[in-house]
Amino acid sequence: MTNETSTDRVLPMEVRRVTGRQRPTRHGGQSNPWAETKAMASETRTIRIEALARVEGEGALDIRLEGDRIEELKLRIYEPPRFFEAFLCGRPLEEVPDITARICGICPVAYMMTSVHALEAALGVTVPSEIRQLRRLLYCGEWIESHALHMHLLHAPDFLGYDSGLEMARDYPTELGRGLRLKKHGNQLLETLGGRAIHPINVAVGGFYRCPKRDELAALIPDFEWGVQAAAETTRWIAGFPYPHFERPYEMIALSHPDEYPMNEGRIVSNSGLSLPASDFETEFEEIHVPHSTALHAARRRDGSSYLVGPLARVTLNRDRLSPTARRVADEIAFEPSCRNPYKSLIARGLELIHAYEEALQILTNYAPPRTSRVTYKPRAGEGAAATEAPRGMLYHRYRIDEQGKIAFATIVPPTSQNQRQIEEDLRHLIPTILAETDDNLGRQCERLVRSYDPCISCSTHFLKIHIDRGERSLDPIASPSNVTPTP
Repeated sequence: MTNETSTDRVLPMEVRRVTGRQRPTRHGGQSNPWAETKAMASETRTIRIEALARVEGEGALDIRLEGDRIEELKLRIYEPPRFFEAFLCGRPLEEVPDITARICGICPVAYMMTSVHALEAALGVTVPSEIRQLRRLLYCGEWIESHALHMHLLHAPDFLGYDSGLEMARDYPTELGRGLRLKKHGNQLLETLGGRAIHPINVAVGGFYRCPKRDELAALIPDFEWGVQAAAETTRWIAGFPYPHFERPYEMIALSHPDEYPMNEGRIVSNSGLSLPASDFETEFEEIHVPHSTALHAARRRDGSSYLVGPLARVTLNRDRLSPTARRVADEIAFEPSCRNPYKSLIARGLELIHAYEEALQILTNYAPPRTSRVTYKPRAGEGAAATEAPRGMLYHRYRIDEQGKIAFATIVPPTSQNQRQIEEDLRHLIPTILAETDDNLGRQCERLVRSYDPCISCSTHFLKIHIDRGERSLDPIASPSNVTPTP
């Protein structure tokens, strides 16, 4: 994924009414001669939103309705697979952090950190507490820039009735200006500690190639003092948005650590009582190939059920480990301890934004450069796995290395692949409640629900296509060839 995010590109929505089984033809977005045809009992209603801004990646949502019954619903990911796991094989383990960072331009730190933890597990490397703190600081920077971007530019327009962040800025210049400054602080921290803001280059197995000097981090303290209060103001603001009344009985999955809010380390836990080491992820979860997506779906191995990862799950399972200001704001806005409303993931992101600023400020204030920037090691054959918490949810890596320190096997399970099945299930429960809406509003509400997950659909362009078919005919495909094979 590139770091470019389209915030103002909205293409026309096509609305068609067709009686019987007559097949509509494409009309290039121009006025539809059928749009005013009176609906009949056997009408076919098709909505096609050709491009949606404010998500990352290429995909399509196909919905076929027969009256008030959902006959087919598919969140299709049709971009070609990128084969990161395959082309890591045979490469020296030292190259893995920089290569996996290229999977995403918004959350490269999550991929780098998960890879180094997994490789260090395989090598038997333990880093000192000073390096561990710097890693959490780097993660704070990523959470800040990612959450600030999503909250202000990608999702807030949905609740305030705007098509883009740029359009919203005319009426909310103070809030948008604050959001951009918050995002900038995250980028500055990534640049100072990671070497650059996009795809950092300073992360190494065993630590960092170079640790920052005390004055380099001290220069960031005033901005982060401001940021704690600004993040709290932002969270209070978004808590007042008009959220739909929609709740689901999620199985929530996240890391949990006894002494800190989860970022780099912890056990995998759930609200259903699950608790296991991160290295045992594959004993409880599996990836499944579905024909309509080139991205794999993750599910519980026991019964194929869906589950939820991300900020809402993290806050629910770790609320008592949020920073003092984040906990105080959560109580002030009466954020439910067991919130099940996916739209309110936006508020959970706000609480995590406060936490990231407050923890980062503490590390910046107390920073003393470590005596060594990284732990040395000798290559050896082994296997290691780890999970960390990317802004969008839990991310899992497993690697096997040979005697020369080269990668023999790799598997990567991103947060969005874990949430895809849950998104489809949420849509199946939402759509029956909004069937009376106009085609335009129905499509927009489906999009808003998908955006609540802040999905990272791919790593290049930023749009989602939606196709809703109300009638008896088969879906008009909008996809790449069906014989594309998903990433192993």
